[in-house]
Amino acid sequence: MEVKDTATLSRKRLFAVIGILAGILLALVIMLYLMIIALGNRNEANLLQSEQALHYTYDSHTSPNGMTLHVLKTKPAYVTLETINNNITLTGKVGINGGFFYGEQLLSIGVVNSIPVNKGIGNFGTGSENVKYARGTLVWDGASDLLSVQVASKASELKVKDHTRFWAQGGISMSLGDDANWIKQTEIENAPFPEDDRLRSAAAFDKEGALYLIVSETKGPLALFREAIIQTVGEGMLVDGIFLDGDGSSQLLSSEASLPGDNRPVVQMLRIIK
Repeated sequence: MEVKDTATLSRKRLFAVIGILAGILLALVIMLYLMIIALGNRNEANLLQSEQALHYTYDSHTSPNGMTLHVLKTKPAYVTLETINNNITLTGKVGINGGFFYGEQLLSIGVVNSIPVNKGIGNFGTGSENVKYARGTLVWDGASDLLSVQVASKASELKVKDHTRFWAQGGISMSLGDDANWIKQTEIENAPFPEDDRLRSAAAFDKEGALYLIVSETKGPLALFREAIIQTVGEGMLVDGIFLDGDGSSQLLSSEASLPGDNRPVVQMLRIIK
């Protein structure tokens, strides 16, 4: 009888110890979860604070033709090109998608101070050329603080005053000053899927040198997108620009808007850093 009582008491103690340990473990799990949530909220708050310190303005326009555009207006000196290999909305970095790519290879010019932005990949797809075609390339010359669109195959062909102070983003010529021939130029540059209803991205500049980073929320052909930009961006002062990669790659992030495209990763972005 005494042995039975001792065994029963031992089992009760064992269950009690197990219960205490389970309670401690549960408390630790809850504390860890709350810490993760708090850290995430703090990081989000820090990101929002850093975004608000950047020099850009955000606006959204719906043009008469029905396309809705999201626009980040800034100065080219506040922008850089950066390899991300991620969806822009997941990076915490303000800006929009850049040029064309395949896998991790960049098929458009993407250089900063003569250095290809995707140089770590090897000899091909680094950003040193517009692969296969001479294409419209948006060039910021830091020495003169001027933007231009230059049609080029290789970054080495670009004309700037100081090759250690510039950036260049390849795309497709928008030809804003040549309404009669812009379609022909996009054909020469082999613009992909111009007639399809797709999400679209672009970068343009005005007479005062302001840079506009533009992503559409609605799908449409290239002509409709160009028309919407002329109608709603830059108050009639746009000089020129380029079309960037589109469809699921059309992505934008700022504190005011988040456009993930089709959630795919992109190789490179135009990022606002100041």
